[in-house]
Amino acid sequence: MTTNPVSEWETDFDVLDPAYVKDPFPIWDQLRTSCPIAHTTRRGRTWLPTRYEDVNSIAHDIAHFSSSDVGVIPFKPPDGEELDESEDPLEYGLPPISADPPLHTWTRRLILPWFSHRRVSSYIPMTRSICEMLLSRFSSSGHADAAVDYAQQIPVRVIAHILGVPEEMSDTFTGWVRDVLEFAENPEKRSDTNGALVQFFLDQLELRKKEPGDDLISSLLQTEVEGEPVGDGVILGMVVLLLIAGVDTTWSSIGSSLWHLATNPEDRKRLVTEPEIMPLAIEELLRAYSPVTMARVVTEDVEYQGCPMQAGDKVLLSFSAANRDPEAFEEPESVDLGRKHNRHLAFGAGIHRCAGSNLARMELQVAVEEWLKVIPDFRLSNPKEVTWAGGQVRGPRVLPVEF
Repeated sequence: MTTNPVSEWETDFDVLDPAYVKDPFPIWDQLRTSCPIAHTTRRGRTWLPTRYEDVNSIAHDIAHFSSSDVGVIPFKPPDGEELDESEDPLEYGLPPISADPPLHTWTRRLILPWFSHRRVSSYIPMTRSICEMLLSRFSSSGHADAAVDYAQQIPVRVIAHILGVPEEMSDTFTGWVRDVLEFAENPEKRSDTNGALVQFFLDQLELRKKEPGDDLISSLLQTEVEGEPVGDGVILGMVVLLLIAGVDTTWSSIGSSLWHLATNPEDRKRLVTEPEIMPLAIEELLRAYSPVTMARVVTEDVEYQGCPMQAGDKVLLSFSAANRDPEAFEEPESVDLGRKHNRHLAFGAGIHRCAGSNLARMELQVAVEEWLKVIPDFRLSNPKEVTWAGGQVRGPRVLPVEF
């Protein structure tokens, strides 16, 4: 966390400031009226648009805003070490999310079939079984940590199945993802985790070459693009991305949704008595509690909406801020589970719109349905104990409930 609290959000914002992590909504509301594109130099020159129109426009402008580095917090190697990109096993980054065309185009095309509506539908029984198993562990106790015991356990098991890696390692995967995304300013922890994560998947690639299976890693190893096999470095980046992006984002959405239902009894009762509105409710919960902020890198000096952006500057696309813009949504601060017109940006926009959106929607809906089936009446046991993670992905990390 920052050691210098923010006093002027317009000119010195910090996405890791405790006030921002805990409750960013009033800060975004303030910025939209006073300075809709804030600026800071805390970690290099960085901009923060807060209006729907601006976030959407920048996300579509790949000529001026590159995805070559989507990290919100810059990675710095531990003291005494230098970052040698020539020896980086992730030399291609994490395609497709951190790639521009043409690499983005064909790597995205390779993973889309694994997240089609049809394929995702085949994952539903497995996802329900996971939820049922988790609920059976605590449903009779009268209390649980809805984040640690439930939300954080679901996506990691689903992704493990898709990648063909052991589900028994779910706790390890969870720890790795948290280290990468939540401990961005701890270079030693982040560096160690990056090494362990990369080595694990390098070993998995070698294993699949000898013993291919019915999983995404094996499929990528057997795929050719323009007559040539896909390189190990590209595949490595793709599978690391799928673990990181497919886990924290979804468990944050599940946790935020359960937090909302624990603190809004009327909405909870409505979902129990009107299950037919569940699809609309899921879209509204995604809009209201979109977890992701993605960075873009300015490719050349450009003036955007009067802001003099320089080549190398970062622009942070907070999709959640965009989804709370009153110019785009009627009464955006109100969570309306029956909202019918809902063109939210929870999954991003443009060519980098989340390829796994079908999977995330399914996991969120199944998780909420199964929870309410077993625990229809619940509340926060101690609101002061709830903690949130921020930066790249915002969501509850500790969520004690009683029922």
